[in-house]
Amino acid sequence: MAFHARDEAIDRAVRRLAKLKGKGLTATIREAVAHELKRERAALPLIERLKPIQQQLKSLSQPGGLPADKAFYDKFSGEP
Repeated sequence: MAFHARDEAIDRAVRRLAKLKGKGLTATIREAVAHELKRERAALPLIERLKPIQQQLKSLSQPGGLPADKAFYDKFSGEP
């Protein structure tokens, strides 16, 4: 897969950053993109980031089991 920046200013900036970091162009671009993705993701409100997890847990939950009423809890607490 090739990626070609047709903008000379971008090319110079990436090469400058790579030289400062002592890394190759690919590693520099990978790091910069990963950093930006992380920054953008953090900008999403927590509730939005949790929605996929909530949906997954909801799909895993199944109704059933023993009724959890007062008698159920009293049985475990030792109360009559």
